[in-house]
Amino acid sequence: MATVLASGVSMVMSEPVAAQGFFQRMFNPEHHRKQQERQRQQQLRQKVATVKVAAPRYLNYSPDALKRVSLTALSEKKTAEVAPSADVLETTETLSVENDIGPTETPVLTEFDKSRSSLKDLSLTVLPEVGDALLAYYREHPDFVWIEDGRVTLKAAQMRKALAGADKYALVPQDYFVSLPSTSGLDESERTAAMMQFEMELSAAVLTYVLDASRGRVDPNRISQYHDLPRHEVDLVAALSDIEATSDVATALEEHQPQNDHFRQLTAELERLKAEDEAVDQIVIAPGTFLKSGKSSPEMKNIVAAIQKNGSPELKTAHADTLQAYDGSDLYAPELVALVKAFQKEADLTADGIVGKNTIKALVGETNAAKIAKVELAMERSRWIPEQLGDRKVFINQAAFTATYIAPGEEPLSMRVVVGKKSNQTNFFYDKIEVVEYNPYWGVPYSIIVNEMIPKLAKDPSYLDRAGYEVSTPGGRKVSSASVNWYAVASKQQSINVRQYPGRSNALGEVKILFPNEHHIYMHDTPAKKLFDKDVRAFSHGCIRLHDPKGMAAAVLGKSKDYVTSRIAEGRNEQEQVTGDLPVYVSYFTAWPDMDGEGIAYFSDIYDRDRYLLKAIEKTEAARAKARSAT
Repeated sequence: MATVLASGVSMVMSEPVAAQGFFQRMFNPEHHRKQQERQRQQQLRQKVATVKVAAPRYLNYSPDALKRVSLTALSEKKTAEVAPSADVLETTETLSVENDIGPTETPVLTEFDKSRSSLKDLSLTVLPEVGDALLAYYREHPDFVWIEDGRVTLKAAQMRKALAGADKYALVPQDYFVSLPSTSGLDESERTAAMMQFEMELSAAVLTYVLDASRGRVDPNRISQYHDLPRHEVDLVAALSDIEATSDVATALEEHQPQNDHFRQLTAELERLKAEDEAVDQIVIAPGTFLKSGKSSPEMKNIVAAIQKNGSPELKTAHADTLQAYDGSDLYAPELVALVKAFQKEADLTADGIVGKNTIKALVGETNAAKIAKVELAMERSRWIPEQLGDRKVFINQAAFTATYIAPGEEPLSMRVVVGKKSNQTNFFYDKIEVVEYNPYWGVPYSIIVNEMIPKLAKDPSYLDRAGYEVSTPGGRKVSSASVNWYAVASKQQSINVRQYPGRSNALGEVKILFPNEHHIYMHDTPAKKLFDKDVRAFSHGCIRLHDPKGMAAAVLGKSKDYVTSRIAEGRNEQEQVTGDLPVYVSYFTAWPDMDGEGIAYFSDIYDRDRYLLKAIEKTEAARAKARSAT
């Protein structure tokens, strides 16, 4: 009975609770709707937490593969190659007249033809392009380039010397080394084979040098997904033909290095650095030094010595009294602060008088070894971009945080830029500038929608509607951000467009400059002006923010800055086509010639790309060394 009563009480108590929930759904639908919305948002937060758009990444570099190439195909003379010499034709024609018989064409065997049989069992381990070119060249030009009368020629000796100087151009001489043939104690057939092997090996070395000099030893697109640089096509058969035809093989070889001013300046800097004694007048400021006005530090004397050594003549003249009066004191006095500020301004640093890591780096510079490494890497990277950059161009150096417009007869327009964060790096590529857009919309990239906006929308579905964004379907129909299934967007089951309206708060500011590319990178204005005051300016999602966007827009359009300002003032979202061929290079160089042409400037490796390139070169050299040891 007690059990029955207890059960009955339980049933009596549960009925009102169930009824209350039922009546709330029936007569308080708003409460029910809010409860469902909370559940939906919680589910959305849980789902979107699992969906992210991955940034491009660095790759495990795989060097160019070498292959074993058989030269057997060259061991037999083809019928089409058989042709009598002029002397033989004259002789046979004379005989035919005297003997009253038809002319007989007697095949003439050259020295190369007589040696062909030694190619039957010969093979070389080379780059595939080199192997193909070697076979093609000797099929078209069946004759020796480096051998004459069974001996190594003077031209061959000159070429071997030129190849041995490859380090002048940041290449490795061992990659192109070919031993002289040893003929001591060999019979005639063995001697012939040794000479033929030398001929083929030296030609292969020359072709490898030409390929490395023209396009670089490393394929940048295998270093990381941040690189987008088509590898240059090189006509190796034509290159070897030109070298065979000249008497100055060293010059002909060097002409395959990039023939432009910046590469010549880098080459000269490399030569200078290698000749300079590393230990000469090296000034050291203790790492971690941080000094403000009025404070004291034993490093003060080293700071002044560094300015005395590395400051410009103009700076030292302007502050001659301060430099002369300094007595080695540890106190960071006001006159020394003024001296440091002048140095910081000259070094394009924030002139705040605070001695920190960036100022110390500018004061003491880098060791010769570090500079040499940066110059050599810059020379390798120079081979990835076009040899001739164009008379009129925009050159962006991410490592320097600068963008420069260059045109014949005009003063270069150079400005500070903000580039991508380390987690959103700006790509290394080149393209052509096509459009200037006034009062632009900001089309939000898919990665930002997924990684940054959807988490906010999971908490606040109307966020985009209130924040000045337009949400629309692929067909252009505007919709409320609260009505979108953002998980479906994140998982690519549904497409949606999000763009920010033009205006003061627009992320792109008042103007953007487009060079359409698959990375969605362009140059633009920004409301975040204070970032340009910083020395290290890596804050964007990958696009290039310009310190003087109106100036750059005017330059690429060939118009005045007032014209650009007037177009912006109209308040309309409009585009204007850029006329002519105007390339833009979104590059990355930690060593590059100064704008004044008086030297090489060095920059920090903000993205660690120097380190990854060094690894790629090391792997390339290891693969080549392994191939050499196996032969």
